[in-house]
Amino acid sequence: MSKKSVDDYLTDGLYGTRLPKENERIEFLGTLRERIVIALTIGQVMTDSGIKKLEDAIKENPKAKLLINGHVSYRFLQAEKALANKYKIPYTTITNNEKDTDIGAVLTYDHAIDKENIFIEEEEPNEKSKATSNSDEQKPFLAKMKQWFGL
Repeated sequence: MSKKSVDDYLTDGLYGTRLPKENERIEFLGTLRERIVIALTIGQVMTDSGIKKLEDAIKENPKAKLLINGHVSYRFLQAEKALANKYKIPYTTITNNEKDTDIGAVLTYDHAIDKENIFIEEEEPNEKSKATSNSDEQKPFLAKMKQWFGL
């Protein structure tokens, strides 16, 4: 192991000690990817589209903790905080004013679990429901009224 030079000590004193995988820690709210059970984007947190999968992950991993992005408005985080309280897991709000991330919430451990897929896939509406909604939109107003009254 090499000895530290005076420059190394000065750099550590000015900027703090360097952490391994610092960019990864910034992206994932202070934790490493290898420790994450599930990660929700800011959009998924704001629309509550991943709340069911987050709840399932919390049920399967009761010893995990929840990290929440502090840049997301409080009203959008109520469901996530309620889940954490319901299942009695600790949660922490992380705010890093110097760096931005697209991650809104992360369920994580303090040790590596190396889960391959940590992101929730966006579910697309099925084609049948798209077809019925499009056909209703294309009908003239009188045709819709006739359909409502069974004429």
